[in-house]
Amino acid sequence: MNNAQSALKVAAGIFLTIALITIVVLLFVSAQEATKTAQNEFSSIQTELSKASFTVYDNTTVSGSQVINAIRKFHQKDQFGIWVKTGKDKSANSAGMFYGANVDSDGKISNNTRNDKIELAMQEALDTYVNPSGKFLAKLIVDSSNVTRAIVFEQQ
Repeated sequence: MNNAQSALKVAAGIFLTIALITIVVLLFVSAQEATKTAQNEFSSIQTELSKASFTVYDNTTVSGSQVINAIRKFHQKDQFGIWVKTGKDKSANSAGMFYGANVDSDGKISNNTRNDKIELAMQEALDTYVNPSGKFLAKLIVDSSNVTRAIVFEQQ
C-alpha cells in the first residue's frame, strides 16, 4: 500500500508539474502577442506625434514671426530643412534660402552642406530677411517613406 501511495504521489506531482509548465507557456505566448500589439500601437502613436509638430505648417498661411520660430526650432534637426522665399528676394533665378539641410522637392537631401546661419533671416538689409509681420504660405515636403523632410515658406 505504501508503494501505491508513493506512486500516486509521484504521478500527481508529475501531472501538476506538467500542468504548471503548460499554464506558464500559454501565459508567455499570450503576453508575447500583447507585447507585439502594444509595440505596433506605440510605434503608430510615435509617428503621429512626430508629424503633429508639422501639421501647423501643412498648407497654411503663417506670419513671418512663425517662420522665424520654425527656423529656430527646426534648423538643427538632422536630415531636415526649411526653405524660405521672401518678398524682398525678387531676382528671377533666386531659389530662396535653405536653413538646415538642403532638401529637394522629392524630400531627398540634395547635398551634405548645411546652413545653420539663422541670423540671415533676421538682418533687415538682406534679401533673405523674414519680416515678422509678413504672410507666408507654408507647405511640407515629404519623402517616399512619408517622412516630413522640409517646410517651405513662400511670402505672399
